[in-house]
Amino acid sequence: MGLNDVLYDPIRHNIWATKSLIKFCRDQKFTAEQLEVTGVGTYGGILATLDHIVRCDGSYVRRIAESPLDWVDSEQPADFDTLERWNDEAGALWEEFLAEPIDVERVLIVDNNTRATRVGIFIAQAINHANHHREQGCAILT
Repeated sequence: MGLNDVLYDPIRHNIWATKSLIKFCRDQKFTAEQLEVTGVGTYGGILATLDHIVRCDGSYVRRIAESPLDWVDSEQPADFDTLERWNDEAGALWEEFLAEPIDVERVLIVDNNTRATRVGIFIAQAINHANHHREQGCAILT
């Protein structure tokens, strides 16, 4: 079993879990006011949190796959349908990336050329980051 094989399940779970939370929230037909409700220690309201998860996941994968996802840096406000589409696009790019050998030691220069980070750290951060914020989203929902 290679590195890529080990990563398929956590990455696929990550995309699936975010998509499931987006679908759940869309199906609840929350009011605009309900979507702004926050909790102690959370990122923001549920829609803002989901937007943050999806854009960050897209940001991680586009950097390591060296492939554009134009919506990551857009100012476009995102609704649940848009977030689901973006999450699917990020998932497809993850699948493309995982289909090729991964050099986890490859270094990426980030934060306006102020910090060097290995690709392996980006992969771990993508999974951890989304899990962390999905927990916050679930806390808000309760």
